[in-house]
Amino acid sequence: MTTKPGLNDTILQHLQWRYATKKFDPTKKISSTDWKTLEEALVLTPSSFGLQPWKFIVITDPKVKSELKPVSWNQQQFIDCSHVVVFAIKKNMGTPEIEAHLRNVAEVRGLSLESLDAYRQMMVSNLVEGPISLNINFWASRQAYIALGNFLTCAAMLHIDACPIEGFEPAKYDQILGLSKRNLASVVVAVAGYRAEDDKYAELPKVRFDKENVIERI
Repeated sequence: MTTKPGLNDTILQHLQWRYATKKFDPTKKISSTDWKTLEEALVLTPSSFGLQPWKFIVITDPKVKSELKPVSWNQQQFIDCSHVVVFAIKKNMGTPEIEAHLRNVAEVRGLSLESLDAYRQMMVSNLVEGPISLNINFWASRQAYIALGNFLTCAAMLHIDACPIEGFEPAKYDQILGLSKRNLASVVVAVAGYRAEDDKYAELPKVRFDKENVIERI
C-alpha cells in the first residue's frame, strides 16, 4: 500500500487545531455549502447493524436557541454559535424499526425482503429478544456518540469550530423541541461556528496522555 504523507499531516494538523470552543463569534455563520457537507457526514455515520437509531435536530432559529440556553447551564455558546445540533435517539426501538430498515435496504440494493431473513433474525435476536433489549435506549445512546465524534472530526476538517455539550437538561430539551411526543429523546448536543478572537482557550496547548499510555499493541 502507498502512504499519503501529505494527507496524513493534514489530518493531524486539523485535529491539533480543533478544541472544544468556549466562545464563538456571533457575526460569523457557517456557509450553506459547508453545512450541507456536515449534514451529509451525519447521514453517513456508521451504526450497529446499520440501523441509524437517531434523529439530528439542527437549530439556527435565534428564538429557539434562546429558549434552550436556560436549560443548558446558561452557556452563551448557544446564542453566539452558528448552528446547534441535538443528537436524539429513537426510543424503545424494536421490530417496527428493524422492518423499516430492511425495507430501505431492499429498495436501495434491489433485493427481496425474503433474502434478508437471516439479517432480520440476527437483529431481532440481539435487539428484541436478547439482553440488549433490556437497555435498548442506552444502546441507542452509544450509537449517537459515534455520530457526535464523526461530526466533530468532519467539522475540524472544514476548519469549523465545534464543542460537544452534555451540560443540559434532556427532559426540558425534549419538551421544548417536541421530541417526547415523537418518541425521541435528546442525548448530547454540539454547537458549531467560528471561534471568537478573544477565546482564551484557543491557544492553550492540547493536553493528552502520551501515546504509550493510551495505545497498547499486541
